[in-house]
Amino acid sequence: MPPLARLLGYAGLLPHIAVVLVLLERNAELRFSALALGYAYAVIILSFLGGMWWGFAARATQAPGWLWVAAVTPSLIALGSAVPWATGDPWPGPSLIVIGAALLLSPVVDWRLAQRGLVPAWWLRLRIPLSLALGTMTVAMALL
Repeated sequence: MPPLARLLGYAGLLPHIAVVLVLLERNAELRFSALALGYAYAVIILSFLGGMWWGFAARATQAPGWLWVAAVTPSLIALGSAVPWATGDPWPGPSLIVIGAALLLSPVVDWRLAQRGLVPAWWLRLRIPLSLALGTMTVAMALL
């Protein structure tokens, strides 16, 4: 695994760690801002994953059809999770849980990509811990 990929990948957990720490402080004044920023970061990362999958599909000689669908799904989930915020329904708890669950499930796509040889050999060693950490923290935000 390239050292810079590992360093930057794990550094990508820092925003969520900061949000969880703020939420653990139980500061009522910062709560909504922390949740909103944590939500925004989680949906950005989820959409980023879809973009990476699209890139792997575009690079493949014969990309499987499911990969193209998988590549656009994260952005659609992210957008759908914003509907409660836009319509005044309960937010952010349910939306954080949806996004957290999507992040926790995202390594399934990476695993299938690895099976087909469409990702570098080290890919799962980076993606699984990052997705589990980010997904778990996203769900935790909804529960704190």
